[in-house]
Amino acid sequence: MRKVRLSEDKPNPACFFYANSTDVQLSVWVYEGDAKIAKAIVDRAAPIAGSSPATAPEGWNGGSLTSDTGAVYAVAKGANAVVVTSNQQQTIKARRITETVVTNLGLG
Repeated sequence: MRKVRLSEDKPNPACFFYANSTDVQLSVWVYEGDAKIAKAIVDRAAPIAGSSPATAPEGWNGGSLTSDTGAVYAVAKGANAVVVTSNQQQTIKARRITETVVTNLGLG
């Protein structure tokens, strides 16, 4: 990673990890709030109709998918949502990062 940028969102800013000066290699967005909004965030990032089921970490649900531009892993549990995007084609990496985020923030 060449640089990291954070959004102004509180309490959990979105994190953007850059591979070079202009290309985002990875982004992480955490939402804490309303359960309906959390589910909508996940469905927007990885629509149910076009994604594979995502069930990790345990008790979280959402979707994962790949496209020409990379991968996304998006899950929600109750009023929380985590969305990880990557410019790489493997969803396993985004899933592992999601698991780490949930654990480190105590969202589990």
